[in-house]
Amino acid sequence: MSGADTRTPPPPTPDPARPNGRPPRPRPSGNRLEALRDRLIASRLTPNQISMAGFTLNVIAAVLVWEHEFFIGGVVFIVGSICDTLDGGYSRMSGKGTPFGAFLDSTLDRIVEGIVLTAVATTFTERGDELAVAAVVVAVMSSLVVSYTRARAEALGVECKVGIADRLVRVVILSAGLVFADLGLLEPAVYVLAALSTITVVQRILHVKRQLAQPAV
Repeated sequence: MSGADTRTPPPPTPDPARPNGRPPRPRPSGNRLEALRDRLIASRLTPNQISMAGFTLNVIAAVLVWEHEFFIGGVVFIVGSICDTLDGGYSRMSGKGTPFGAFLDSTLDRIVEGIVLTAVATTFTERGDELAVAAVVVAVMSSLVVSYTRARAEALGVECKVGIADRLVRVVILSAGLVFADLGLLEPAVYVLAALSTITVVQRILHVKRQLAQPAV
């Protein structure tokens, strides 16, 4: 009969996820975000409602710009643009997206840019600044063509997200111009927006040309 084993057991292997052997601390912020996400998904909120909220806010921003309330209009434009950005992510996250919703989102985005820039053009017209008005027209036209080139390219089976002035960049430039309009930055912002949007159109045309010229595999 053997005696009892009196050897000291080896110390437990430390868990890298638990420093000093302590259990990991809960992440209250992460839990709150997950709970908020779950509540939003379980709610009746739809991506189309977010799109319409963003559209409404941007119309209000255009009215404020029309009334020369540039700073407040810029802030409202930023909030409305955030809604326009969130609707796509919420659509994917919640599974509530529909083909019509995607179509509506893209359509409203184009209308919003045109409405806000029209209000900006009105301001330049009142000042008699014809060059700035022409820059707004170029910015509107180029912004529309930037979106059109992507849609047309994807219809041909070519992914086309290249270019230095996608929608996010255009929103940032216009937002900065509106918020700091009292410092004289609205007109330079429009010139930059027109130039970068035009360059993006050329970049996308050349990209699609290169992709379609490649031999099929």
